[in-house]
Amino acid sequence: MITKDVRKQALIDSLKGGLIVSCQTQKDEPIYTPDMVVVMAKCAKWAGAVGLRINSPEQIRQVKEADLGLPVIGLYKVWHDDTYVFITPTMKEVDAIVEAGADIIALDCTSEVTHEGTQAWDLIKEVRKKYPDHLILADCSNVEEAIRAVENGAELVAPTLYGYTSATQHIEGADYRMVARMCREIGDRAAVLMEGHLYTPEDAMKCIYLGCHAVVVGSAITRPHYVAKRFVDCLSGYQDDWRIAEKAHHENELK
Repeated sequence: MITKDVRKQALIDSLKGGLIVSCQTQKDEPIYTPDMVVVMAKCAKWAGAVGLRINSPEQIRQVKEADLGLPVIGLYKVWHDDTYVFITPTMKEVDAIVEAGADIIALDCTSEVTHEGTQAWDLIKEVRKKYPDHLILADCSNVEEAIRAVENGAELVAPTLYGYTSATQHIEGADYRMVARMCREIGDRAAVLMEGHLYTPEDAMKCIYLGCHAVVVGSAITRPHYVAKRFVDCLSGYQDDWRIAEKAHHENELK
């Protein structure tokens, strides 16, 4: 048992062995329409997903109002040119996604320095204190960050930011050895979700076999423009790196 809170534990148990679909779209992307995120979420539910990962208060609210009966991992991406930290970087964004109805709070728990000059992983203690009834998903880039996040109150961890920090920015694929180690070292103290660089059902199954509680898949399912760009990148002899587009900053909505 990860937590003594019966409601929290029931939510964690409901995710076991399943697929969580990350349904995200930005207003400057070709797939954006006002209701696209709800359409994506409905497709995920139809397919049998056990949960959803949704970005921004606006889209979290839309999905919750659709009443699909799936738990929502909420996050808020805010980009700045002077930092690698962009996933729910401050309490302002945390408050916004909680107010919008997120069931689980996802935030950057790496050692990277934020736009505000703090280390990203310091925020988790404040979130744990302010929102004791919410589950926290720590988005990390390595095992050490994940362990620290668990020690500071996270019930779920994932290597979401492997490939999105200063030390890992050049990688392109999943590090399954790291994921296996994360599962071994965290044990039953938290649920390890695998997120990032999963492109096939076989990739997802490998993670469950290694000990992950559940898997999160986004771009390979819900962002066809990135799927197409991966093909183009390969066919052009890797002349145009598709990940540059994937990692592009989008306009911030939070004022």
